[in-house]
Amino acid sequence: MIALDTNLLARLLLGDDKRQHARVVQLLSGRQDFTAPVTAMLELVWVLEVNSLASSDIVRGLNLLLGLPNFKPQQADALRQAMAAYAQGLDFADALHLALSQGNQELATFDKAFARKAAKLGLLPPVVVI
Repeated sequence: MIALDTNLLARLLLGDDKRQHARVVQLLSGRQDFTAPVTAMLELVWVLEVNSLASSDIVRGLNLLLGLPNFKPQQADALRQAMAAYAQGLDFADALHLALSQGNQELATFDKAFARKAAKLGLLPPVVVI
């Protein structure tokens, strides 16, 4: 399995460099399996946001990646959970932190807006402000 860095994933989804886009498409069209660290996926969302993509387009791009038969990102279930919360308006980093905190009693934070949004969406574990 080959791990992919954020810049390859960004070139694939943005298509902003035709030569690099073609190289990534060619790489992913092979028989090899690929993965990406959860940190690369977090950074990818940031890169896409900085490039002014709407959250719906970002979710669509992430779904495209997760739908590739030979792309198996680390923590795929947590990524899907974070994508669902992100699609409902939660910040992606917050959504990913929460998804990766499954099995814990709660997630403590100083971020009142995060706690409020997570509670409104009924997400678990509970986000508590200390």
